[in-house]
Amino acid sequence: MAGKTINIKLKIWRQAGQDKPGKFESYEVNDVSVDMSFLEMLDVLNENELNKGNDPVHFDHDCREGICGMCSLYINGKPHGPKHGITTCQLHMRTFKDGETIVVEPWRASAFPVLKDLIVDRTSFDRIQQAGGYVTVSTGGVPDANEIAIPKTVADEAMDAAQCIGCGACVAACKNASAMLFTAAKVSQLAVLPQGNAERKRRALAMLEQHDAEGFGACTNTGACEAVCPKEISITHIARLNREYSRAVFSGSETDYTN
Repeated sequence: MAGKTINIKLKIWRQAGQDKPGKFESYEVNDVSVDMSFLEMLDVLNENELNKGNDPVHFDHDCREGICGMCSLYINGKPHGPKHGITTCQLHMRTFKDGETIVVEPWRASAFPVLKDLIVDRTSFDRIQQAGGYVTVSTGGVPDANEIAIPKTVADEAMDAAQCIGCGACVAACKNASAMLFTAAKVSQLAVLPQGNAERKRRALAMLEQHDAEGFGACTNTGACEAVCPKEISITHIARLNREYSRAVFSGSETDYTN
């Protein structure tokens, strides 16, 4: 027996470029399998548009496995859509009802300018990461690094922060378009580990300075970022970022404080 299908209506933001005006355009896609992912549905839409000789809808994607963070869409007023703890590529059409109208937009933030349609420029995240999200201290070979004893609770906390895929959902959900959760995750994953201790002062200062330079806003303390994060990164990392920054400002040494 054939799988269940639905007919849907789409209102999609179309914009030719960063300095071009944009508008919503309406589409209909019929006989959509409920087992399709949201991106597969957009593929079908684009095939239909290409067959009509129209310009397809431009959107970002890569792995389609919830790992890369590229598939960043604002769907029905929520980053990545109505489901919790997933990316857009993990959202399936069975989430929607037959005949439903789905509104699809790009991230809305001055630090994420629209390149075309649903694609935004997120290289501001790259520059924050480049400002200090790395370790340059020599740790020797792999066996030497493995000899550094790290409690499991500490390793788990670092891994929780390292799960951030840099999709930008936190920015899209924040009233101030703040990237504090992203920056906090990148600072926190190194701050709790001994390998990251030597540069922790410079890291916190540099990454927050770059965050502000990119035009991201201040934290609102509403927790909207945590609520929409597909990897469920905790805002407790923002608390650690604030501590790291304060200690970096008032401390005279790179290594004279602990977690």
